[in-house]
Amino acid sequence: MSGSPDRTAPAPRLRRRLGVTDAVVVGLGSMMGAGVFAALAPAARAAGSGLLLGLALAAVVAYCNATSSARLAARYPASGGTYVYGRERLGEFWGYLAGWGFVVGKTASCAAMALTVGLYVWPERAHAVAVAAVVALVAVNYAGMRKAAWLTRAIVAVVLAVLAAVVVACLTSDAAGAARLGFDGGGLSPGGVLQAAGLLFFAFAGYARIATLGEEVRDPARTIPRAVSLALGITLVVYAAVAVAVLSVLGSGALGGTAAPLADAVRAAGVPELAPVVRAGAAVAALGSLLALILGVSRTTLAMARDRHLPPVLAAVHPRFGVPHRAELAVGAVVAVVAATADVRGAIGFSSFGVLAYYAVANASAWTLAPAEGRPPRIVPALGLAGCVVLAFALPLVSVASGAAVLAVGAAVYGVRRAAAARGA
Repeated sequence: MSGSPDRTAPAPRLRRRLGVTDAVVVGLGSMMGAGVFAALAPAARAAGSGLLLGLALAAVVAYCNATSSARLAARYPASGGTYVYGRERLGEFWGYLAGWGFVVGKTASCAAMALTVGLYVWPERAHAVAVAAVVALVAVNYAGMRKAAWLTRAIVAVVLAVLAAVVVACLTSDAAGAARLGFDGGGLSPGGVLQAAGLLFFAFAGYARIATLGEEVRDPARTIPRAVSLALGITLVVYAAVAVAVLSVLGSGALGGTAAPLADAVRAAGVPELAPVVRAGAAVAALGSLLALILGVSRTTLAMARDRHLPPVLAAVHPRFGVPHRAELAVGAVVAVVAATADVRGAIGFSSFGVLAYYAVANASAWTLAPAEGRPPRIVPALGLAGCVVLAFALPLVSVASGAAVLAVGAAVYGVRRAAAARGA
């Protein structure tokens, strides 16, 4: 079933250094990113009183995707994630399309996260701070996975502490009220709930980073499924607590109209001195997301370079540090240029579309697994695939159009390269 290109020599491999704890931390560093500080407001604007239903729906789709990805990662413990799974299970084109959507969409997300850091740290010099953040995190990644994992661990600890402070402040406030949670049904619309789920899904998507690091995980058949389940479970509990706490003081109407939901929530809870701490936590969270994104994009770039879908020079592995150093430098350079010259905060929407397309390929790949290969119950990839398609097309129209255009360009590039290869054969 494999459509992978012939390989004339074994590619240099990355070193297996990550255990369960490190893999969970990488996943949490991705999911506990800036999304929880920013995604609640547009989701509340779309869903109204159905915000918690949208969160639950996003979590169900994320669980199906995570289960399919974990089973595939245990079967194919190599860098590249769904690019590798699609290539091996569905054929070269589908793997390529998943990889293309991931690399392009997540490169824009890297720039968006870098700008988020700049906007929180020094708004008047946001672009300069963004470039500095990219350079610093690429240097950390270049020095090896263990250093990146330790930095991610520190970031996750800070973000969890800030979120815990927000939850306690809101739920113990005199302003908190159960009526604001939105269970009265007012303003509830199925389309709004679906759109909110699609927007919130972006915040759950970080567990893919665990799978894309499959070549660097010890005992992947055991470690990856455990790490994915643990990271997703912890994230769901934290997100649900934060959503309930913020809704309890703001309500869905006020939440949908704010640009800084968690900072406004602590002010409404009567603890305005906590707002600067929340802003600092958002900057740290964005750094964690950026670190994990660079890790994931560089590993998918490595895998695609090995198959010559990207320049083969990017397939090199550093002999001392055991990392795809050229891929990391290339990704860092592109992200730095975009972050320095453009405002790409709007890229989150089309990134969500690309991520949902990426997981649709993962679920379709998991469907083809045999029971002896660790196939999950068929309902899991089926529900995951259907959920990805529905949520992708429930996103705002501009997100759907830009995401579909990115995939169409990727398919055209693939077709041109195949035609050129056929003529040269």
